[in-house]
Amino acid sequence: MRTAPISKLKASLSGYIDVVKAGEEVLVTDRGRAVARIVPVLSDPSALSDRWKKLESAGLLRVGSGKVPRGFWSASRPGDPRGKAVRAVIEERAFGR
Repeated sequence: MRTAPISKLKASLSGYIDVVKAGEEVLVTDRGRAVARIVPVLSDPSALSDRWKKLESAGLLRVGSGKVPRGFWSASRPGDPRGKAVRAVIEERAFGR
């Protein structure tokens, strides 16, 4: 478990959040006294699967098998000879959605 004074926590909160995301706890201190503990949120796998089932039944999600087809990573990417994809990205950056 890491320990962080409030002043240091405020100065580098993103770094401490990354530590917590990785599964470690952070003990917050104020003048040397422990005042809080930041812990990772444990998601309920059954709640997640219920949400996935609802999205799948609504036609918004298709749950995969977890297997990537053979040769997927070595397959060639489709070309864009007219540069439509690049133009679309440039246009979105210029005008937003």
